[in-house]
Amino acid sequence: MTGTTGYLLRKLGGALIVLFLLSVLVYLLFYVAPGDPAKLACGPRCNAEQLHQVRGQLGLDEPLLTRYLHFLAGLVTGRDYSTGTGVLHCPAPCFGLSYQNDQPVTALLAARLPVTASLALGSMVLWLLLGVGTGLLSALRRGGTTERVLTVLTLTGTATPVFITGLLLLMLFCATLQWLPFPSYVPLTEDPEQWAWNLVLPWTTLALLESAKYARLTRSSTLETLAEDHIRTFRAYGLPERKVIGRHALRGALPPVIALNAIDLGTMFGGAMLTETLFGLPGIGQLLVHSVRTVDLPVVVGAVLGIGTAVVLANALADVLYALADRRVTLT
Repeated sequence: MTGTTGYLLRKLGGALIVLFLLSVLVYLLFYVAPGDPAKLACGPRCNAEQLHQVRGQLGLDEPLLTRYLHFLAGLVTGRDYSTGTGVLHCPAPCFGLSYQNDQPVTALLAARLPVTASLALGSMVLWLLLGVGTGLLSALRRGGTTERVLTVLTLTGTATPVFITGLLLLMLFCATLQWLPFPSYVPLTEDPEQWAWNLVLPWTTLALLESAKYARLTRSSTLETLAEDHIRTFRAYGLPERKVIGRHALRGALPPVIALNAIDLGTMFGGAMLTETLFGLPGIGQLLVHSVRTVDLPVVVGAVLGIGTAVVLANALADVLYALADRRVTLT
């Protein structure tokens, strides 16, 4: 077994352990907390006989450990639910059935995933371009007017809440100038041009907020790298400044950016709740907000576990990319 293969297997094993512990925590938090899930699923007009029937259909009359093992098995192999007149199969990974419409939670999340993925990936490209570019320029113009202006802009971006930025952009570009339509999600497969136009404002709103911290991180990391001995050596040998910055200094400054981006991207796949709600995008974040309001526990559990899975996998990928970007790190 090579060092790289062993490293990847250890990362995979660690990710599985974290996901298992997360499933235990989430299950206990939502299904053992005060309140009867059977009453939530049955509704306010449910009588005692109907409540007993629903409790049996959901398996809530079984011991806690047995219920959790059934829940865990459903994530791996799927699960069958009795509907009173038949059996409904919930395919793996099965998080249960929604209390609101008796639909598998996995299907509800899968239907919203393209919206959230479009928002997350598009805004990530923008915040990396803006943040890394601004931070690099600020580091190279240290002490000058350019750095001061960029510092003020990044601090303003960090301090401005996303809903204020979104509202201002809506008022300016949709209501006043009428350059852009009010966002309404159009699937990429139906009309790529309208898909992009309707996501420009949500992308920009998230990118302006996120790029501020990437600019600050890139600036500090670049300044630290530029002060290292090997950079001074390259300059002393007469290597062109463009190569010193692009090939050596920037590569040394990127690993912290990669690590932070993995966390942010994994979180975004859980749904940018404020942004999706503000722009009316039917993504996972909006579904999670609605499910919390209606106390739809299976959907909340599924969304939280989905967010956790995205963050864990993104961090594992970031560790590999970190090593590829920094030659001092070895996959052993």
